[in-house]
Amino acid sequence: MQTARTVVASTVVNLRDLGGIALSRDRRVRQSALFRSGQLSELDPENDRAIAALGIRTVVDLRTADERRWAPDRLPHRSRLFVADVLGDHPGVAPSRLRSLLADPDGARRALGGGRAEELFADTYRKMVLSPGAAAAYRAFLETAADPRARPLLFHCTAGKDRTGWAAAVLLMILGAPRATVRADFLGVNPAVRAAFAPQVARFLDGGGDPAVAAAVIEVRPRYLDAALDAMDERWGGLEGYVRDGLRVPGAVLERLREGLVISG
Repeated sequence: MQTARTVVASTVVNLRDLGGIALSRDRRVRQSALFRSGQLSELDPENDRAIAALGIRTVVDLRTADERRWAPDRLPHRSRLFVADVLGDHPGVAPSRLRSLLADPDGARRALGGGRAEELFADTYRKMVLSPGAAAAYRAFLETAADPRARPLLFHCTAGKDRTGWAAAVLLMILGAPRATVRADFLGVNPAVRAAFAPQVARFLDGGGDPAVAAAVIEVRPRYLDAALDAMDERWGGLEGYVRDGLRVPGAVLERLREGLVISG
């Protein structure tokens, strides 16, 4: 099953092109229009040729204010920054504290041990669907992605897996991808995220950290996506109701997304 294509960049982790993902037998996502990644705080716009070749016009940062302050984005040349803070209503939840959690094995064990890490992440996914602040952020992301003048567009959070993962899932479903395709693409980031965080995980484990906690923090899991999909289905009866009544995305925006990002072949 086709998932987002990995783009190898020297200073940006987990960079993927959504182009080429199959939406049906004869329709696909347009290539080189939408990219997802981890944070851009280490981007070297002068020397990272892979990034320069993408011609990014817009960067959508889904992180909290604290994350942006601790690790501000470095932008590709001639691109503009658009902030869409998904977790502003809940700034202390786990996805916004990945690095601090991995830096404190004892604290992580107390807060997240005994299976609580997976439960807390699943609860965060529910918040990303049900929170008014998250809805406003995802609506802004979709409206920006629908503007052809904003593309090529890169959207990201810290690791490029949770907030970014749900943004990609919603976008793909709007474009017509079946849930099996959405799930495959959602889980497809795990190898890149494990590699990106391998040094921090190694230090965490050397300090006595719980491997189960590290895995639940670093990985995306089927349960996380299921938590978001279940919240969407229970509150709004599925994607259509979520987009119309939860995100309040105008129909014209949905039309522009499909017209601009869906191709035949």
